Amino acid sequence: MTAIDNWPMWERKFSDFLQESDDSDAGHGMTHIWRVVANAKQLADAADARLEIVIPAAWLHDCVSVPKNSPLRSQASRMAAEEAGAFLHSVGYPAEWIPAIEHAIAAHSFTAQITPETLEAKIVQDADRLDAIGAIGIARCFMVGTQLGSVLYHPAEPFPIEREAADEVSMIDHFYTKLMRLAGTMQTEQGRIEAERRTAFMRGFLSELGQEIGVSAAPSFDSVHHS
Repeated sequence: MTAIDNWPMWERKFSDFLQESDDSDAGHGMTHIWRVVANAKQLADAADARLEIVIPAAWLHDCVSVPKNSPLRSQASRMAAEEAGAFLHSVGYPAEWIPAIEHAIAAHSFTAQITPETLEAKIVQDADRLDAIGAIGIARCFMVGTQLGSVLYHPAEPFPIEREAADEVSMIDHFYTKLMRLAGTMQTEQGRIEAERRTAFMRGFLSELGQEIGVSAAPSFDSVHHS
């Protein structure tokens, strides 16, 4: 298969394409893309994966922006895969790599629930999910929650112990509906190691938050009421 030997040129093309796309989602702008690309390169290096698939997929995984509260949200990664494939064909990227890139993009999404079938798709999924946890994940959660008009925590029951965790209730509930789950979904060994480290940081944050708002201790993920 055709090898890529001029990555700086191709990555400029990917970046230029993204600069023309919608950047209205607070958690999925260019800084998110840059971090996911960096994560993906590190994971690919550790796993000896094909950069011809990983790098374009990481750059283009969010090339179609669908708001978090849109009914089309679960279709976003499939839409991005189609858009990315069309773009790559238009700029002359080697066609033999494009189906695998499209699969990696489609499978990266948490809400799409598409099983990654290749090492490269697993790496792109892990790279994106790592950016949803840890310190940057906390910041992104609050950025998106503010954009959606969410409150920080439920005033009567800050942590979902007696009630079911629900994203529409508060930003803190999102930790229990999604963020604390992500370490358990990692597909690569290196991704799992880093996800556990970042998840431990989030547990520490929730514990500190509980103390500061007068709750004796934040509950563990396993002890809360969630679907």
